[in-house]
Amino acid sequence: MSSRIGQIANHLLKESRAVVFSKHGPINKVTSVTRYPLEGLQPTQVLLKILAAPINPADVNIIEGTYPVKPRFHSFGAIGGNEGVAEIVGVGNQVQDLKLGDWVIPVAASFSTWQTYCIADADKILKLPEHDGVSPVFAATIAVNPPTAYRMLKDFGKLEKGDVVIQNSANSAVGQAVIQLAKAWGYKTVNIVRNRPTIDTLKEQLYSLGADLVITEDDVRKPAIAKEIAALGKAKLGLNGVGGKSATNLARLLADEAYLVTYGGMSKEPVTIPTSLYIFKRLTCCGFWLNKWSTERPREKTDVMLYEIMDLARQGKFKEPFHHTFSLSQDSEQTLVSAVADSFTASGKTIFVP
Repeated sequence: MSSRIGQIANHLLKESRAVVFSKHGPINKVTSVTRYPLEGLQPTQVLLKILAAPINPADVNIIEGTYPVKPRFHSFGAIGGNEGVAEIVGVGNQVQDLKLGDWVIPVAASFSTWQTYCIADADKILKLPEHDGVSPVFAATIAVNPPTAYRMLKDFGKLEKGDVVIQNSANSAVGQAVIQLAKAWGYKTVNIVRNRPTIDTLKEQLYSLGADLVITEDDVRKPAIAKEIAALGKAKLGLNGVGGKSATNLARLLADEAYLVTYGGMSKEPVTIPTSLYIFKRLTCCGFWLNKWSTERPREKTDVMLYEIMDLARQGKFKEPFHHTFSLSQDSEQTLVSAVADSFTASGKTIFVP
C-alpha cells in the first residue's frame, strides 16, 4: 500500500517551486525563484510537503559564501534553507517507521527547505512526536535556535535555580528561546536589546515570555542598572550573539568566574574583552556552534532534547518566535527574494509557508 501511495503522490506532484541561488554573492544578485521537476520516488525515500521553513542568519551567510557549510548546487542553482518542518505525503516501499501524515524535520545540513515539495532519504529526517497543540511555525523553528539556547544554558556556568543569565540580541529567536527555557528551569534573565521607536512594545513582548529585566544597549553602562542586575542574583552566564561593544558591555556585568559564550556576530565586529575581566574576575570566554555539537554526539541526544522542547510547547511553556510569513507558492519572485534580503532587519523571524 505504501508503495502505491508513494507512486500516486509522485505522479500528481511533478515539480516544486523553490528559492534558489546561482552562486555565492549578494542576495539580490544571486537569488531567484524557480520551478524544477521532482525525480522519481525511490524505495528508501519519502515525498515531503514543506509546511514552514524559516530564514536564519546562517542561511543568508551560506548564500553570501561566509558560512562553513557547503550547499548542493544543481543545474538550476542551490536551494536555500536548512531548517523547517514537512508533512510526509508519499512513502517508498522500503521505508519503515514513517507514514503518511507524519511531521518531520531535517537532520542533515543544507537540506534545502525553501521549496514547496521535495524528495528526501528517510534516514535524513527525524519524525517529530505527537504534534497536537504545536504549530507548524514552532515545529519549523525547533531544530536550530531552541537547541542552541538549550545547550548554552545546560552546558556552561553550572547554573542553579535563581542564577542570572545576561544576553544581548534578546529579541532574536535564540534570545526568545533563552528567556522561555530559563523561566521553565528557574533561572533569571537580563535581556539587552537595541533601542528603537517601538521599544515599549518589544519590552512587553519579552516580559510576556518570562523575562525578568529588559534593558537597551544605551542602559547597559548606567550604575543604577548594574545595581539592579546585582540585586537579581549571581550573573554566572552571558550569551553573546552580537559582538563588538555590545559583548564588551555585557561582559562587564557578569559575576566573578562567569562564562561568556559567543554564538553569533550580528554586528560583524570582533569580541573585545578587557584584560582586567580575565585577571580579576577570572572570566571564561568560549564559543558555541550547534552544528559542531551535533556532529560530535549520538543522534539520540538531539532527539531527547527536541522531544523535551516539544513537550514544553505542548504545556504552553514555549511559544513560537515573533514572525511574519511569505507564501512559496503564491508570492512573487521579487517578494520572496526581498524577504531573504531583508531578513536580518525584519522585526521578527521570516517564515516561508506553502
